[in-house]
Amino acid sequence: MEFTFDSTYSLKEFFVENSEKFENTLLSEAVNVKSKISEILQIGNIDLVNNAHKLVIFIIDGKNEELKSFAKQEGIAWATHSLELSFKLEWVQAIRRTLWNFIEKYYELVTENDPEDFFQLEQEFNNSVDEFLNAFFISFSTYKDSLIKVQKELVENLSVPIIPIDPKICILPLIGSVDSHRAGIIKEKVMSEVAELRIETLIMDLSGIGKMESDILVDLMQIIDGISMMGCKTVITGLRKEIVMDITKSGIVFNSETTTLGTLQQALNEYFVEEKHQKV
Repeated sequence: MEFTFDSTYSLKEFFVENSEKFENTLLSEAVNVKSKISEILQIGNIDLVNNAHKLVIFIIDGKNEELKSFAKQEGIAWATHSLELSFKLEWVQAIRRTLWNFIEKYYELVTENDPEDFFQLEQEFNNSVDEFLNAFFISFSTYKDSLIKVQKELVENLSVPIIPIDPKICILPLIGSVDSHRAGIIKEKVMSEVAELRIETLIMDLSGIGKMESDILVDLMQIIDGISMMGCKTVITGLRKEIVMDITKSGIVFNSETTTLGTLQQALNEYFVEEKHQKV
């Protein structure tokens, strides 16, 4: 491989003048990543080749703070778009190997060189690559955790969809299974919403739930009793046969202020439509 070289070149100038050869060598080193470059660019707008040049220049110039900041940005980008970490690790290690091939060639071409300088440079550059990887993985992990937390909170909020139908009446349609974790979320969300929205009637539709364990039924009764103390009446609709059997077996009974109706439509007719007619 023919290199462009002049005795006056600094190491940085040598890399800049031979940037195309650097790219070709890098792509031959990163076998698995090479075929993913276009896909990664399309998914996350991450230009791996240009970023490799940027990383090398930061390393050569000894710009450690800029290098760490760049690593953090990269970590956030890879976490945001859920890109495979194995590709990033392979790519950076390929950059490390290619960088050293070029440094070795540069020192061969320089007539006056000190071997001690070469080994000192090796240590500094390796430390810089390791610092980049460390900052990248910390940033990736931290941002990924924050994304998971946000997504979890979103799912939790969606799992307790309290729907206002007028200033005093809200519907809580519960769908799917309810475990102790979700029951706790429901309890906290319902209490907060009743207090904040000053809900007077909460229609709790259970038609989407097929079965409840006895401890979950106890949690449900605690929610009903709790909002009753806050001045909110509970209307239960859609009790399926399986839940009714679980309730009767457990010996749990609704408090006297709780109303049960067969369907959500019945509850709406009684508590929403009639209220509108009374206002008229």
